[in-house]
Amino acid sequence: MSHFIIAPVVLPAVIGGLIILWMRHDMLLQRVFSTAGSVLLLGVSLYLAFHASSGEIFVYRLGNWPAPFGIVLMLDKLAALMLVLGAFLAVVVQLYAIGSGWDRKGWHFHALWQFQMMGVMGAFLTGDAFNLFVFFEVLLIASYGLMIHGGGALRLRAGVQYVIINLMGSTLFLAALGTLYAVTGTLNMADMAVRVAEMPPEDTALLRTGAVLLMLVFAIKAALVPLHFWLPSTYANAPGPVAALFAIMSKVGIYSIIRFYTLVFPGDSVVETIVSDMLLPAALITLVVGQIGVLGGRHMGRVAALSAIASIGTLVIAVSMFTPESISAALYYTMHSTLAAAALFLITDMIAARRNGELWLSLRPKIRDSGLIAALFFATAIAVAGLPPLSGFIGKLLVLEATRDDMWWVGIWTTILVTSLFAIVGFGRAGSTLFWLPFQLQRIEAQAEEEGRPRPEGPIPPKLEPDEHIQDIDDAVSPTLTFVSVGVLLAGLVALTIFARPAMMMADAVSLQLFDQAPYVESVLVNQEGARE
Repeated sequence: MSHFIIAPVVLPAVIGGLIILWMRHDMLLQRVFSTAGSVLLLGVSLYLAFHASSGEIFVYRLGNWPAPFGIVLMLDKLAALMLVLGAFLAVVVQLYAIGSGWDRKGWHFHALWQFQMMGVMGAFLTGDAFNLFVFFEVLLIASYGLMIHGGGALRLRAGVQYVIINLMGSTLFLAALGTLYAVTGTLNMADMAVRVAEMPPEDTALLRTGAVLLMLVFAIKAALVPLHFWLPSTYANAPGPVAALFAIMSKVGIYSIIRFYTLVFPGDSVVETIVSDMLLPAALITLVVGQIGVLGGRHMGRVAALSAIASIGTLVIAVSMFTPESISAALYYTMHSTLAAAALFLITDMIAARRNGELWLSLRPKIRDSGLIAALFFATAIAVAGLPPLSGFIGKLLVLEATRDDMWWVGIWTTILVTSLFAIVGFGRAGSTLFWLPFQLQRIEAQAEEEGRPRPEGPIPPKLEPDEHIQDIDDAVSPTLTFVSVGVLLAGLVALTIFARPAMMMADAVSLQLFDQAPYVESVLVNQEGARE
């Protein structure tokens, strides 16, 4: 069992390396090995989740060096949940990338995909702050390549902005780690938690600075306002399956906030509630900015990206309470929002492929498979907006319930409910423009032809940029596979709705384990069975 803990990191690293060394000129082999590797990664994640469900916390000491001097990987219920969620998303979205033909529009797609998963899995497993930084860099470097996959000047421009923002975030991350190391003398999370708890309150100014710097880093990764501005252009210009995979990347930032500020800097520590006091207003503004963007968006890609920002705002509202109930609600909403955001990005890509890459919300002729795509869009929009009966509605109810005892609950509830109305109107307008008005245009044209009148002016010409990349349905290897992939994500949302009670029981168990720090610390620092003496 113990060596399986490192498998989610090693497996994609090995497969990514093999693809580059031996298969870079054979797309079929790349697809077979990469898909098999992702499926195997999901299997390993489920196996680890099964063992973590017992409540035991597993520690893997690299090189058998004792903590806190050696590097450790940790497997608890939270890490296991995120591993399964990330691996499941990777398998489904990768099938979409193969079916749509996106994977053959550039070099090294599958290798970069595997390295991205290596970084994501490592970030969920590491018990060391510096190695969290390392895994952040691994996933970001791979994401730079995936972001500009397929080429195009617009995509390259957005990619450069994405790289610059993340380099600034990485620099800030190092500064935060340096500050915390100067104060605590360690970067092992469990050891840092012990030393922070023993620190006298009168000597914590530098520690508070480090805690706030770290929160800013995670806020950049999670795209919280005012550090969100990189996300809309990045996600809107990224290839559809890449944007869908990025849905788990923002959750790495949320995961890090939950991990650090329940283990190292809990509310009863010398840092007190300084972070949660900053998170709540940022989350509320993030939600408002995202939903106003959905309401007023004129480009479907940006509407999808801004809806992802809104979901992050809702999620962080729950996280900012830092109570077992609110973290439990946040975990349920994490599962929902990851699947829903990925489905929306994939459907947006399907629309783009059938409109010659044009995603402006303007009147255009009816697209191929319009009825089926409209049904998928309708179901996904219901989930994203938080309407019944899908899991978005349950998730928002849980967030409302978790904030009921907060002194600002009236403002929180009002913000969530009013902005939900914005989302409903925004998605209604987008759906009407994309799917309903083309039918009206077709009917008017047919009627004019029957009556011998001149045909109306027709659709408004698309507002494509001169260098905008064109995604075409003829590039698709298997359109059926793309529909199946989106269907699986929606089935996940339905399952999350039907099995909401078991899902919440699981989230409750994860949350309770998070707020009981002693077993985590003991597993790392005390129970060092087999460590080098």
